[in-house]
Amino acid sequence: MRPLVSVSVDLDPIPCYYRIHALGEPPAELRDVVMTRALPRLAALFERHGVKATWFVVGEDLDDDVVGPASAEAARTLLRERVAAGDELGNHSEHHHYDLARRPLDEVAREIGDCDARLRALTCKPTAGFRAPGYDLSSTMLGELVARGYRYDSSIFPAPGYYAAKLAVMAGLRLLGRPSGAVLTNPRALYAPANPYRPALGAPWRRGRAPLVELPIAVTPWTRMPAIGTTLLIAPRWLREHWLAAMQRRPFFNLELHGIDLCDAELDGIPGELCARQPDLRRSLDEKVATLDAMIGRLVRERAPATLAEVADQLQRTA
Repeated sequence: MRPLVSVSVDLDPIPCYYRIHALGEPPAELRDVVMTRALPRLAALFERHGVKATWFVVGEDLDDDVVGPASAEAARTLLRERVAAGDELGNHSEHHHYDLARRPLDEVAREIGDCDARLRALTCKPTAGFRAPGYDLSSTMLGELVARGYRYDSSIFPAPGYYAAKLAVMAGLRLLGRPSGAVLTNPRALYAPANPYRPALGAPWRRGRAPLVELPIAVTPWTRMPAIGTTLLIAPRWLREHWLAAMQRRPFFNLELHGIDLCDAELDGIPGELCARQPDLRRSLDEKVATLDAMIGRLVRERAPATLAEVADQLQRTA
């Protein structure tokens, strides 16, 4: 059996990035750029390679009162099309609060439950998986997923280098008097297993006996460098090739992308203030599409593509 690869996309809207970089309120007209522009670009690329993707949806992007009736209906239509094409929708919480892991049970239950209800309305079936905002998974969140019958979580990102870079950015912003809206991940998660495992209910970063499986975000063997779309797209070609070659030793490659990865500063009208802080926005769309096209083409030649739900089900059967 060939090793597996899953491609997933976090559909974080532009306001999330304004919060991370402490840029204040984003232009209202950018609220649906990721959903209505980047999603179709990514979907077309995946279809060229026969990849069935997993899309992690922020629930409020489907809310008429938040994004407006026209944008909400456009988002629902696009997601229905992806489901009809064989893709999977995952829960990325209702409002993408970066500190969700630190909130009490009632708020966690509402954040997961409200998004779950929107996805069920679209797909007419239970949602299989969840990804926490900012990769920060708590035992409270894991318990809520188990109570709802979720089959997997895919939040653990055991990449110390990513954590260190995030800490440096947050510290710099605080020194400037503009604290970031992001929060630091529980450091114990940085040393979690890098391959799929069954987590402990009280300690998601540890192996245990939870009825769902954890599908960690991809990191390279030994060095645990982040093998995610945002990093791979901006890395020099030689380094990207080195990381992809290193990942051949992993039995499963959980490639995480973000919708903003295929946004274009000029075509999509993204202000320079955000481009200055998001390196991927300083590359042209054509260049990013070509890089991602070659990367996914290589992965599907080496591995069998599957949605995260399919991988979780296979692991449950063989465990």
